[in-house]
Amino acid sequence: MRHMIASRLNSLLYNPDASAAEQYHIWFYTTKVWERTKWMNVTTYKSPSDMWNYQEILSSLKPGLIIEFGTAFGGSALFFAAVMRQIGNPFRILSVDIHPGRIDNKTKSDPDIELLTMSSVDSRVASRISSLRTEFQGPAFAILDSDHSKNHVLSELKMLRPLLNSGDYLVVEDSNINGHPVNPMWGPGPFEAIDEYFQEFPEDYYHDIERENKFGFTCAPNGFLIRR
Repeated sequence: MRHMIASRLNSLLYNPDASAAEQYHIWFYTTKVWERTKWMNVTTYKSPSDMWNYQEILSSLKPGLIIEFGTAFGGSALFFAAVMRQIGNPFRILSVDIHPGRIDNKTKSDPDIELLTMSSVDSRVASRISSLRTEFQGPAFAILDSDHSKNHVLSELKMLRPLLNSGDYLVVEDSNINGHPVNPMWGPGPFEAIDEYFQEFPEDYYHDIERENKFGFTCAPNGFLIRR
């Protein structure tokens, strides 16, 4: 009883508005703590709260294929592989990047991770995704985190359009840049690419707003999407 009363009093005394989450978001980005975030000692350019959200999505979705555009050091690919092995179903992670030199050896040697060195919009990537979808059954989870220019992200979205099926999950990362709410001088980026895509194909996805808002802020605002 005391605990319930204390909890209610605390809620009355401290009831932050949305600006608190935005201020933390700006702090998280501008301090570049995300550049010092690691998974199993491998650099992982992600928000920890987003990563937690992703494992919840994966645990529910149970995908056969994870598509990652933007390997960087390989920390997130290792994270996804660890989560998927706990789920226990057959799976493959396809991670694509044009800069293989910085990928950690742990990622390179993981048997469940396939690395492609090329642009994410190369036609060979689409061909490989199509092939893997027949080999690894079930839904797909895709995450876009490579070139953050609007035109490139829009090209990625359009390339994936015939490759993702109803119920598949897509996350467009770094839609927080260009003032949403960080890095206002960036110029059109992922957020604007999502907007333009929805103008052309308004019925392809619906926004998973509840998931996006779960932890107060995300580096993928407007970018948690479920294929209709």
